[in-house]
Amino acid sequence: MALWALAGSLLLLVASAAESVTGGRPASCQTRCGDVDIPYPFGIGPECSRGEGFEIACNTTTSDGGGKLVATLAAASQPIEVQSLRVEPRPEVKVMVPVAYKCYNSSGKVTKEFNGEVDLNKNGVYRISDSLNMLVVLGCNTLAYTKNGDSGGKGPYSGLYYTGCVSYCNDSQSAQDSMCTGIGCCHVDISPGLTNNVVTFSSWARYFQVDYNPCDYSFLVDKKDYVFMRSDLNMDLNQTKPVWLDWAIRDADAGNASSTACPPLDVQHKKPPGYACVSDNSECANSTNGPGYYCKCNNGYQGNPYEDDPNKGCKDIDECTAPDKEMLYPCHGICKNIPGDYECSCHTGYQPSGDGPKKQECSSKFPLAARLALGISLGFSFLIVATLFTLMMLQKRKMNEYFKRNGGSVLQKVDNVKIFSKDELKKITKNNSEVLGQGGFGKVYKGTLQDSTMVAVKTSIEVDVPMLVYEFAAKGNLQDILHGDANIPLPIDLRLDIAIESAEGLRYMHSSTNRTIRHGDVKPANILLTDKFVPKISDFGTSKLLTVDKDFTMFVVGSMGYIDPVFHKTGHLTQKSDVYSFGVVLLELISRKPTIYGENCSLIIEFQKAYDQDKSGRMMFDKEITIEEDILVLEEIGRLAMECLKEKVEERPDMKEVAERLVMLRRSRKGHGNYSSPQHHQEISFDGTPMQFGAEISASSSAAVSAPATPIK
Repeated sequence: MALWALAGSLLLLVASAAESVTGGRPASCQTRCGDVDIPYPFGIGPECSRGEGFEIACNTTTSDGGGKLVATLAAASQPIEVQSLRVEPRPEVKVMVPVAYKCYNSSGKVTKEFNGEVDLNKNGVYRISDSLNMLVVLGCNTLAYTKNGDSGGKGPYSGLYYTGCVSYCNDSQSAQDSMCTGIGCCHVDISPGLTNNVVTFSSWARYFQVDYNPCDYSFLVDKKDYVFMRSDLNMDLNQTKPVWLDWAIRDADAGNASSTACPPLDVQHKKPPGYACVSDNSECANSTNGPGYYCKCNNGYQGNPYEDDPNKGCKDIDECTAPDKEMLYPCHGICKNIPGDYECSCHTGYQPSGDGPKKQECSSKFPLAARLALGISLGFSFLIVATLFTLMMLQKRKMNEYFKRNGGSVLQKVDNVKIFSKDELKKITKNNSEVLGQGGFGKVYKGTLQDSTMVAVKTSIEVDVPMLVYEFAAKGNLQDILHGDANIPLPIDLRLDIAIESAEGLRYMHSSTNRTIRHGDVKPANILLTDKFVPKISDFGTSKLLTVDKDFTMFVVGSMGYIDPVFHKTGHLTQKSDVYSFGVVLLELISRKPTIYGENCSLIIEFQKAYDQDKSGRMMFDKEITIEEDILVLEEIGRLAMECLKEKVEERPDMKEVAERLVMLRRSRKGHGNYSSPQHHQEISFDGTPMQFGAEISASSSAAVSAPATPIK
């Protein structure tokens, strides 16, 4: 404290000689390196940063000056890539640090090893964050620990800090995805104050596990950024992982003992030379990870507390217009911004109640008796008018509500969707005289249209009118055909035709109607088959068809095993969500296996393994169609399915491309297969409505909501 007081008293004498570590940096300094912003006190070059510890190197990824710019910590003993630099609200740096490893051959000899050493210099500004990071160890017979610091001969150990854990597994299937609890993966918290990391692996027998776990691994990583996967037991070497570093002003390490902690408040206000919190409306806080301090803006202000430029330093927050004001700065009245805070007062005619308008609604100044008298008078008057109006409009309003509830107003704008009235449906089903089946959501009745087309009318117990009309499908659905007990023979040509026409149906829904239709639940159970195995897409009336003006939904509905992971995670349903689900259908067509088979085997994961390991899906193909002359076609279908299942939405093909590629495969087989159908082998035009398909979709594939088009008496 005495040294800070002395510095304050000498402020005027030494202000002219103050070093460049105060007051920000020259305007000519580079403020960005690649994708990383460089806020002061950090800087590129010694003249642009507060000091050596804050210097950032900015170099290209190739020696010839090409490639992207990459920011690294200039003061570290080895290149450490920087991903982000934060000065507010916490002093943090996100970097990429290497993974330590030790690899073995089948004889148990070590073939490669790296201890993952990271040295941030214990006298520097950085400390590895103990609150945000963890130490992870991967392996099937592995003990690994990290050593930090140098005891200098004091005590029984060479290091100051040790921690680690043991990981094991009985076989290649023991470790489970997302579980890091000691089987294949373990993790431990770390201590504060660490500046380096050196990993040691114990020498245990490993020769019998090298086929699925050739190396032991250990690394520091952001707790929120790593989820263990079984495949990590055979990960690529030379990887880096994201790690958070805490930083602070540690000028004492350079000989200024007065700066190891925050100075007294009276000294802070004088802002002596060397003091980092130079912005007005900023304050000092002691570091929680190692010695030193950091700066932050006062409550009600935001910006860079290390900058004395008013345009860059701590500026007043306008709480009344802030984007998140309802959550952070609530006001149940009139909001007025003031420096560092805001005022909230009630509207005219209202008065504060409880804890005031910042916390709860204001109450009215109008006397309760007067409000009751006026309310009763107005209520009776309104009741009389409302009753008369209700008696006249009740029947019409009731019918319109049914029509709107069932999506009629939206479906009127969709091509090839026929809306039936209640009376028309009674005539079609002959007053619901023939029941085809009954499920948890209602009954299904058989009916006949005026053109003698057989249909199935699906009803719901939750509404007063039938909902969906489908063309009658004599063969049932594709789910029962593929996985039912009947074991119906399915030649490859027939499977390819079912895939093509289903793909073309989805393509038509995505792009050939005046309102985009996203199905949302594509699966074999929703692909109905006629007596000639012509596929009909069903049940998209319960998808985004009735909410075509929205792209997001709070309630993700779909079938597990088929639902797009992106849709499941974000609620954002697109045409590419249907592409993902159709990719699963393609895998079922060529393998005749359900999405989960055997002892909890995933069809998608097993196919992906086959293509990753063998570059072929042959081991997964249905034996019924696995003949040499068809292998290339099956492989192409499998690869197409894998493209549909890509995690990144933009890398998936659209349904037009899927249908075109399937048609090309069918053309390549013409004249070679055992199955032939003139109806299935007609050419498909991708510029508009498919031949024959356009006629069929209005009667069946585009299900019709049967709300009344006009009021029903």
